[in-house]
Parts: sequence; C-alpha cells; structure tokens
Amino acid sequence: MINSIPLLSILALLPLAGSLVLACMRGAAARVTGLGFALATTAAGVFVFVLGRGMPLVEEVPWIRMIGAFYALELEPMSAIMVLLTVILTPLVLIAEWRVGEAEGSRWPTRTFFALALALEGLSLLVFMSSDLLLFYVLFEATLIPMYFMISGFGGPERAAAAVKFLLFSLAGGLVMLVGVAGLYAVSTAAGEPSLLIRDLAALDLGSDLGRWLFAAFFFAFAVKAPMAGLHTWLPDTAEQATSGSSTMLVGILDKIGTFGMIKICLVIFPEASQWATPLILVWAIVSMIYGALMALASPDLLRFVSYTSVSHFGFMVFGIFALTTQSLAGSVFYMLNHGFSTAALFLVVGFLVRRRGTAAIEAYGGVQKTAPVLAGFLLMSGLSALALPGMSSFVSEFLVMAGSWQRYPVHTAVLTIGMVLAASYVLTVYKRTMTGPVRDDVSRHVSSDLSLRERLAVVPLLVLLILFGFFPKPLLQVADEAARNVMQTVGATDPAPTIQEN
Repeated sequence: MINSIPLLSILALLPLAGSLVLACMRGAAARVTGLGFALATTAAGVFVFVLGRGMPLVEEVPWIRMIGAFYALELEPMSAIMVLLTVILTPLVLIAEWRVGEAEGSRWPTRTFFALALALEGLSLLVFMSSDLLLFYVLFEATLIPMYFMISGFGGPERAAAAVKFLLFSLAGGLVMLVGVAGLYAVSTAAGEPSLLIRDLAALDLGSDLGRWLFAAFFFAFAVKAPMAGLHTWLPDTAEQATSGSSTMLVGILDKIGTFGMIKICLVIFPEASQWATPLILVWAIVSMIYGALMALASPDLLRFVSYTSVSHFGFMVFGIFALTTQSLAGSVFYMLNHGFSTAALFLVVGFLVRRRGTAAIEAYGGVQKTAPVLAGFLLMSGLSALALPGMSSFVSEFLVMAGSWQRYPVHTAVLTIGMVLAASYVLTVYKRTMTGPVRDDVSRHVSSDLSLRERLAVVPLLVLLILFGFFPKPLLQVADEAARNVMQTVGATDPAPTIQEN
C-alpha cells in the first residue's frame, strides 16, 4: 500500500508548498508558518529515512520521451544521508534568522527569507534524490535562484556584488555540465534507445577519450560547487556579505551537491575516466586542504575564516572520494553530513557574535568569554568539531578517510595530515584572539549579552548531534558504508589486499 504513495515527491513538495504559502502571508504568522513547514519536512524526512532502510523508495515517470528523460527519484543510501542533513539544517537556520528582515539594509521582510529558504530546501531535496541526469541538471541550476536572492536581499553592503559573483561562477560550471549532459545523450542515442537515467548511463562503454572529456565537464562543475582551490574565490566573498543563515545553507547543503555529484555522476558513470584523472585530483585535493587551512589561519575576518575552513574540508572529502576504497568513500559520505553540522554551528555562532559587535574583523574582539561565556563555549565546541577532536563525529569521518586512503596512497595521505595539524592551529588561534584575554572596551559595550534562548535552540541540536554521532556513529555509518559498497560495486573497484610483512 505504501509503495503506491509518492513519498519522495511529497517530501520535496512540502517545503516548496510552504514557500508559496508564505508568499501570500504577512506579519509574524508567516514566520511561524514557515517554521511549521520546515519542522513538518524534518519529520517527513526522518520518516522517509527510516522507511528507506527497510524498503526501496523509487518513483519513475516518463518526462520527455523523445530524449529518454524521466521524472525519476530514488532514495539510495547516500541520498538518504543528504536528505537527513537538509531537513535538519533548514529549521535551525529559520530559528537563527528569526528577525533577519529587521536588520539594517535588508531589502525584504523576514517572511521572504523564510520562503526562499524553504524553496531552496525543496529543490535541494529533489537534487539529492534525482536518478535522471537531465532532471538532476535542471534542479542543479534551479537551486541557484533562491540562493541568489537570499544573498542579494539580506546581508552586508556588498552583498549584491557577492551574489552576482556566486551566480556567475555557478552558471559557468552549469553550462560546462550541460555540454556533458548533451554528450551523454548523444552516446546513449548512438548505443540504441536514448535514456538519461543514471543507471542506464552507467552501463554505457565510456572508456575512451570522449568519456574523459565528458568526465572533465562534470567534474569541473562539481569542483566549482565543492569548492576546490582555484575555483573557490566566490565563496569567501559570499560568506563575508551573506547572512550567517544564508552561508549555512550555501556551504552546509548546496555545496554538498559538488561532492555528491562527484560520487553519483563522475565515479558511477565514468569509472575509467575517474581512475585516469585520480592522480591529478588527489594532488588538487591536497592543495585545496592545505591552501584553505593556511588562508583560514591568515584570515583577518571571522566569516571569511569559516569559509576557508570549508575549502580545506572539501579538499579532504574529495581526497577520500577519489582514493576509492570502501573506507575512504564511507568516510567522505559521512563527512558530508558532519561537515554540514559543524560548519552550520560555526557560521551561526559567528553570525550571532558579529551581529552584536557590528563587525567580523578578528582584531575587533578580545575577552568575549567574560561577557558572553555561553557564546564562547559554543564557538569553542563548534571549532573543536571542525578540527575533528576525538569524541566529535567529524573525527570518525576523518579517521575513516585517512585509514582507507592509506591503503592505496600512503605518501599522499601522510602529506594530507599537514592540513589536519593546521586545522588545530587556526581554530585555537581564532578562539584565543577573540574569546580570551582582557575584555576590550568596545567589546564590553557591544557584546554585553549572552546567547538568547532562541539562539541557543538554533545551535544546541547541532552540537548534540556532533557529540552523539561521535560516540555512537553506527546507525549512520552503516548507511554510509552501504553507499560506499554500492559505488565500489558499480565502479568495479576493489579494496587493496592487506599486506603482512614477515620477519
């Protein structure tokens, strides 16, 4: 009976419907209604996640028959983890941005931000569940619309320029991806009946120069989204100008489409090209991790600091993906969830601090732990999760990536540890410069109040989840491991045999 209900479509349409409802409402009731839709989506997402562990959830309806395109959704293990991340983060962002429309310079009221956030949630859910390449591409591009207006409508004085830069980089990646989509359609047509279902494209023989060029088109788009060093410059500017809630949804949810796509599209459809490009990608990932860490260490701005930590962490995830072992892949999939939680906590706490002080300049702070001890404590816990302290779920992710990658690339993995050491350095340095020492006069005037109940409600669930899955990661690790094994089987890759040295 339940198989006949389009649960996946209902899950994605729920926040989209909420977005439309908010467009017709006014006043405080709109905010309550928006949060209600977000919480309902959370409940539905958790239900679908649990249900999907026991039965396959698939929806497939012909869309454009002429080119073999389908409205096709599937909740496979990796999609399930990304759905869980999306439905948890969205209501917390709405709670954190409860009065965002009242901030100086905001172009629109709070209800508009809520409507855009719900629209972004619904589109992101559809992207993560798509199993048709054309549908994936269309939704990939559609997510840019609400994100653009969230950035340009709320935030700092240069937010319009930051929004345009974000859009141009993203559109450039999307246009290159479109070439890849067209190329795969042509190959599929030449092989027989055209189909853009990902499982059908994965069955094509793409072990040729053409396959490598098509792989490069998709990887470029996902590397912009991820973002990897050299293609990342839009992120610090955007994070500096956007609100903390917008940055949370951008880095915590939207940018995960990059690493998600590297696994779902690049590895699955182009296994030969992925292995061909692996040596270059692994070096690029290491450069991204170390470069992002060094820039975070040198950053004079708190918001840019958090964005550079993400550049570093995305490099770590990409390394685990292309090391192509079951452990490293499972670690990267699990890291996508953990990074979403830890970066969200960092962005939100930093956002609360910046709103009180009126600036994100690190040099403007000092001694905050004496005037706002709870805020300082939350910042420290968020930072410790970012540096993967044992006991935090991010530690489990990093350990799996390192252990799995060492089996195949011990030298690369050893170099990668430099970024992990730098992570401890930049987190503790920023905490020391902003939270400890004597209280500055301007800090005591502006940061005179600690976190409110609403602000704590936005951050506490994230910290609880980071600690909970740090000590008890098994339920989600089983899902991540299943996702990794499915990909390894599809790609036809095997883990390196363990070596035993004889005395």
